[in-house]
Amino acid sequence: MRKEDKVTVVASLKEAIEAYPHFYLTDVEALDAKKTSELRRECFKRNIKLVVAKNKLLMRALSEVNEELYAPLFATLKGSTAVMFSENANAPAKLIKDFTKGSKGEGKPQLKSAYAQEGIYIGANQLSTLETIKSREELIADVVALLESPIKNVLSSLQSGGNTIHGVLETLQKK
Repeated sequence: MRKEDKVTVVASLKEAIEAYPHFYLTDVEALDAKKTSELRRECFKRNIKLVVAKNKLLMRALSEVNEELYAPLFATLKGSTAVMFSENANAPAKLIKDFTKGSKGEGKPQLKSAYAQEGIYIGANQLSTLETIKSREELIADVVALLESPIKNVLSSLQSGGNTIHGVLETLQKK
């Protein structure tokens, strides 16, 4: 690969790293053309940008963005690496889990490492942890539900209490 091409690839990777808040480094080695095509289709459906990159170029892009932050990921850059960029922290984890469902965790793509919710996750054993991370929208919905619940309880108590008092008054009136 020519030097100009490498500079372009690094710039493109750097731009994606800065644009997306979460990314997963996955092992896609040994995926045949059919499986690779299926994976790309699923990524497109779930708004995940899938990029296959050379490890050295990816390492250079990560270093240029923030070497201190991404240094723990460098050890996982071996073999064939695909990067899954996403706006949603748990979307790539769910995709990997669904895609490898029948293979008992041995199938590809397999998680090497991830940067999600401002944290570093290393190893395929972190997939279940990443899958349970809630998105910003899910967290907001949980907070709203928690705030809404006591108000609903108070309102229903007031309404049922009003009906009870009304019933007592009607009974007394009839007597």
